[in-house]
Amino acid sequence: MDDRQFLEETQYLSAMIEKIDSRIAETTEAISRGQKEIGGMHNYYWQNYTEMDQYGYEDYDNQQALLEQVNANQAQEKQMRRLKRMRDCPYFGRVDFRYEGEDTAEVFYIGIGNFARKAGAVPFIYDWRAPVSGLFYDYDKGPAAYQAPSKVMEGEILKKRQYKIRDGHLVYAFECDTKIDDDILKAELGSNSDTQLKNIVRTIQKEQNAIIRNTKDKILVIQGAAGSGKTSIALHRIAYLLYHDRERLKSSDILILSPNSVFSDYISHILPELGEENIREMSFDLFACRELKSIAADCEDAYDHLERQIRFPDKEEQRRFLEKQSQAFIGLMEGYLAVLEDELVELCGVAFKGLKKTEEEMIKLFYFRFQNTPLLDRLNVVREYFADEYETLKGRSLSEVEAEALEGIFSRMYVTTDIYRIYSRMLRAYGYEPLPDVPPEKRKIPYEDVFPMLYLKYRLLGRRPRRQIRHLVIDEMQDYSFLQYTILSEMFACPMTILGDRAQTLTGESQDVLSFLPKVFGRGVRKIVISKSYRNTLEIAEYAAKLSGLKGITFLERHGKDVEEETFHGVDELLSAVAENVSKEYETAALLTMTQEEAYDLFRLIEGRVREKGIPIHYIDRDSTAFARGLTVTTYYLAKGLEFDQVFTAFPKKDHPYLRQAAYISATRALHELYLYRLK
Repeated sequence: MDDRQFLEETQYLSAMIEKIDSRIAETTEAISRGQKEIGGMHNYYWQNYTEMDQYGYEDYDNQQALLEQVNANQAQEKQMRRLKRMRDCPYFGRVDFRYEGEDTAEVFYIGIGNFARKAGAVPFIYDWRAPVSGLFYDYDKGPAAYQAPSKVMEGEILKKRQYKIRDGHLVYAFECDTKIDDDILKAELGSNSDTQLKNIVRTIQKEQNAIIRNTKDKILVIQGAAGSGKTSIALHRIAYLLYHDRERLKSSDILILSPNSVFSDYISHILPELGEENIREMSFDLFACRELKSIAADCEDAYDHLERQIRFPDKEEQRRFLEKQSQAFIGLMEGYLAVLEDELVELCGVAFKGLKKTEEEMIKLFYFRFQNTPLLDRLNVVREYFADEYETLKGRSLSEVEAEALEGIFSRMYVTTDIYRIYSRMLRAYGYEPLPDVPPEKRKIPYEDVFPMLYLKYRLLGRRPRRQIRHLVIDEMQDYSFLQYTILSEMFACPMTILGDRAQTLTGESQDVLSFLPKVFGRGVRKIVISKSYRNTLEIAEYAAKLSGLKGITFLERHGKDVEEETFHGVDELLSAVAENVSKEYETAALLTMTQEEAYDLFRLIEGRVREKGIPIHYIDRDSTAFARGLTVTTYYLAKGLEFDQVFTAFPKKDHPYLRQAAYISATRALHELYLYRLK
């Protein structure tokens, strides 16, 4: 681009900044007026509420008016946040598109949101999710088309430009013949990492854009190599779906199942940056523990199980764990449920206040009339049927005392309603070690039994479908079992985005969930494989690929420092090397270990040396909720999903079944420098 064109672009940017500043001033004034209006409404209400009409109509009208004004102000404040983000970088792309049959081209500037003179006017800047913006991501110069609401619009792209704008100033304007120029992509990905995941609106690739804009497939499964941008793609897809379906989908309708709180913090800013409200996040382990809190005081989670296997490898425990999460074990539970009706219930005739039901009548009600009611709720339904019949015949309702007495009669027909004990009996029946027979307040469910017990609870008591969730995102899909997916399929009937990397399982055994997801969710599963990695330098990426044995992955050719491998005689020597090489030039670094205990010990030992260099240092465990700049000391499994400029490892002297996997996950966290350190 020549100087004249650069000047023209600078002038256009200045004009846009001026218009955005003007809108910011208008919005500020509107918010101020709204706040005064709210204050006036409050004052009026408290001065006059005693005189409002006795039926409450005036009171109701005042409250509704206040609510409307509060909502209007909140909308203005949301608009203000978007305008301030746009002022920093109003747009990042431009497409000059000549429609078929037209002589001149229309110019479309593309940014994180629409910006027009007024509502309904032709935008100065188009939202990156608008149909026309697909031209920027999907086409080179030449013939192109996009799907408008009414029809496909065809034509020709005459010019494409990319921009980097920071703090309202044009850093560069670049003429590009391809969809996203590799030099710009390398510059974006080659910059230092941050404590928050970067949004990718400026660098979305064609294959990524197709996933983001997919609205047809109910269950979309993304298998992507480490560093392929899976999580970013999923979050941008959510932003697109919210934009595309404003009337039926809100941020509060979406749930992300994420691995831990630090990862949740790491990705939490993406949707607000893209102009949307944040969405709910939680771990499936935490959800299961809450669902089982009436059965046991506590539950192990995946990290408890993993830590035990790392510290005290037990092949038998791991075999048993995998067995209990399998499709075959679901079959065993279903088989047990089939015979449990006879073992768990001792039906008998009922006589109450002159109304009688023989044992035969009870059998018909229990086994036939209400056979589709969950087993532990079925006698409650039979009791309600009996109570309704009594109240109809007697012409009166049961008193509280009578209802309690009737409930006692029916509940005594169950041998037990304790799901913990029922599950333990099932284990014994199939040759497994039963759970300790202790009271609920002393129970802690082993991780291998958490989801089987949750499955059994839902089958015995029924489940409440989470209808308020209208889209579910499952991250790190390779760490979920067949049983967990079965439970999720029964809980959520909504569309899903499922993503992960089969090579990044927490243990040494990779799991390709793509092989069984269609069995769980049916034929409607659309599988997409992304085989290009963007995160690491070529040196780190090729090293990680050798560790995993993966083939068919392509890498962005961004070069950096060679991977350093070194073995040390002692911990002090290893930590000295880390302290020497950790750099203030980078925003983030990580020292990764196998176990949480090792991570804490090394943090205490290296803390002073790192602070002396003026570098912040932090320790992250499973209870941590934030990711900060500086050196983070944690385990390889808690670092999964995060990225760092530098990664150092401190792995044990002896070989371990999970060591190769730990090294692979650690390597794929490093953007620029990787130091694989071990102890002799």
